Amino acid sequence: MKQNVKEIVSKSILTKGTGLLNEYSHSLNPYAGCAFSCSYCYVREFPVSLFRDEEWGTWIDIKANAAELLRKELIKAKKKGAVTIFMSSATDPYQPIESKTLLTRSLLEVMLENPPDFLFVQTRSPLVTRDLDVFKRFGDRLRVSMTIETDKEEIRKAFAPTAPPIQARMNALKTITEAGVLTQATISPLLPCSREFPKKLKGLANRIAIDDFWMGDGSGGRRTARLGISKIYDQFGMGKWYNPSAYKVVLKMLKDELGEGAEVLVSQHGFSPGR
Repeated sequence: MKQNVKEIVSKSILTKGTGLLNEYSHSLNPYAGCAFSCSYCYVREFPVSLFRDEEWGTWIDIKANAAELLRKELIKAKKKGAVTIFMSSATDPYQPIESKTLLTRSLLEVMLENPPDFLFVQTRSPLVTRDLDVFKRFGDRLRVSMTIETDKEEIRKAFAPTAPPIQARMNALKTITEAGVLTQATISPLLPCSREFPKKLKGLANRIAIDDFWMGDGSGGRRTARLGISKIYDQFGMGKWYNPSAYKVVLKMLKDELGEGAEVLVSQHGFSPGR
């Protein structure tokens, strides 16, 4: 899918944490728009997408002055109290364009100058391993979370055909974990998976979080329903997976496989700034 890419000048870069991210002082989005264009992305229902003439996934705005803004806004924010940042809530900080712009990396470097109390990096891209050297310098102030919503590649292709392959994400997450960086495997949103999924996740991250449309789309599943996601489930004969109780089955599978000592979190708790 071809994207219309342009640079923009933003008025601000840190946004107050609200909703499911209300435990964070701020969210940070280096880009507007996302090339991965996942069919279930709740941002499709946000004004940034609804009031744009271009289809979600076909445009990307690069916030060219993001690093300059962050340097100033971090100073102001830290004067008011603890600063905890979620990067990113409405885009992927490591979508393909990042390999050329290095925008996300520049923001990480700014944060090293004046570190936030905690930084949560959320992505589904193996490109994240590029910045492993920077992540290490944050110590326990940072956690890298990799979205792995299923272990079935055919399911991934049905719901998110332009997103990175599942195995590549797993390999990247393992690399980061073995380097000593705090990590998380994030099953969000939970998609149909195999019984072997928990075993495949074992040892890939320090902890696991699981979420679904009903808990995680910010509207009790109504945004997802408007996107017509249930039709994809029906195409695969997996309609039983499209219900608010499906996660409980997978949650039990995870606990049975990983043991009682494993840290398996549900929905908002899995995205909290706690270390």
